[in-house]
Amino acid sequence: QVRLVESGGGLVQAGGSLRLSCAASGRIFRINDMGWYRQAPGKQRELVAAVTSGGSTSLADSVKGRFTASRDNAQRMVTLQMNSLKPEDTAVYYCNADVKMSYDSRWTPYWGQGTQVTVSS
Repeated sequence: QVRLVESGGGLVQAGGSLRLSCAASGRIFRINDMGWYRQAPGKQRELVAAVTSGGSTSLADSVKGRFTASRDNAQRMVTLQMNSLKPEDTAVYYCNADVKMSYDSRWTPYWGQGTQVTVSS
């Protein structure tokens, strides 16, 4: 019913850059927050960046100054620009969106399938 599709992951050397994109589609009435989480092996999933429908952005302390997030409401897309990547940024990155499918439905979180980001030292 609602689908989030990520793209842009890959392998990069430390200090390099990657750009992740996520597009939402399906039965969508409205999207509230969109954002990115990541999960490294053996660790819990953590919030990396969140963007409100008004465009306000919050970033995890560990990525401030290196990552930026933005969204295009018309295209229902959120992007994560990752610069100065470090080996500790290696993880599967997941797109997340809080979605209403109709005026009177509840806000429901949806997840993308995840995209691998690997930073070599």
